[in-house]
Amino acid sequence: MIFYGLAALIIIIIALLWVGGLYFFKTAIRRTPKTFLADNPNLKTEVEDELISTVADLQWLDAQDTKTVTIQSQDGLRLSGIWLPSKNKSAKTVILAHGYSGKGREMAGFARFYAETLGYHVLMPDDRGHGQSEGEVIGFGWLDRKDYVQWIGWVLGHAGLNTDIILHGISMGGATVLMTGGEELPDQVRAIVSDCAYTSVEEELTFQLKQLYKLPPFPFIPVTSLITKWKAGYSFKEASALKQLAKVNVPVLFIHGEADLFVPTEMVYRLYEVCKSEKELLTIPRAGHGTAFQVDREKYKAVLGAFLQKHMPL
Repeated sequence: MIFYGLAALIIIIIALLWVGGLYFFKTAIRRTPKTFLADNPNLKTEVEDELISTVADLQWLDAQDTKTVTIQSQDGLRLSGIWLPSKNKSAKTVILAHGYSGKGREMAGFARFYAETLGYHVLMPDDRGHGQSEGEVIGFGWLDRKDYVQWIGWVLGHAGLNTDIILHGISMGGATVLMTGGEELPDQVRAIVSDCAYTSVEEELTFQLKQLYKLPPFPFIPVTSLITKWKAGYSFKEASALKQLAKVNVPVLFIHGEADLFVPTEMVYRLYEVCKSEKELLTIPRAGHGTAFQVDREKYKAVLGAFLQKHMPL
C-alpha cells in the first residue's frame, strides 16, 4: 500500500509540474497576448516623458515611401517586413531587429536616424510569431537567427551585392543579432549593434521566473524547456547569445541601460567579455530596459555614428 501511495504521489507531482510547464510555455513561448508585460514594474522608467518622441518617429515612418516585403522561412512560414529604401541610392543597409512581443515598425526611431542622418536603406522585419509574420511560437532569437540570415540574403538580392549591412537589434532583437552573428554570414555584413540583449534564454527566463512568480528555476525551467523543445523545436539552454558570440568575427557595439531591471545590466558585461572580435561598450545612466536611445539620444547617436564610421567602408 505504501508503494502504491508513493507511486501515486510521484505521478501527481509529475502531472502538476507538466501542467505548470505548459502554463509557462503558453505564457512565454506561444503567440498569445503578453498581458504580464503591461504592469511589469521592471519595465517602468523614471523618464517616461522622453518616450513621447516615439510617436513622432512613428508618424515620420508612416509618411515615408515604404513597402511591405516577404520571405519564406526554412520551415515554411511567411515572414513580413518593412523596406524603406534610401533616397540617395546608398550602398549601406541596416536590418533592425525588434524586441519581445513587438513588431518591426516599432523600430521607427532607429530607422529615422539611419535613413535621415546616415542615408541608409532600412529593413524592419516582423519576427516569426510577431506582427504580420506567421508563426505560433516565439523563437527568442534562436529560431529567428536563421530567418535573419535569409533577410540578409533578401537585402543582397534587392539592394545589390555591393551593399554593406549592419545588424542592429534591441532587447530580444539584440540577442537575435548576436545569435545571427554566430552563423556563417556573407562578407557584406560589416558590424553588429546589440542593445540591452540577454545572455541566454535560460538565464533571462530564470530571472523573470524569480521576479514575476518568486519561483526557483528548478524544476520549472527544465520542464518548460523540455516542452519548448517538443513544441517549438529548441531548448532554453541552446538558445545562447554567449555561445554564439564565440563565433562572431565582425565588430560589435554593446549598449545597455544602467537602470535596466528587466534584462539585468550585468548581462552586457558578460557578453562584452566573451566577445573576441573588435568591440565597444556604451551604458546609459538612468535608462531602463530598451530606453537608452530615448533617454540620451545625442550620446547614443554620437557613439553609434562613430562606431559605424570606423567600421563601415567609405
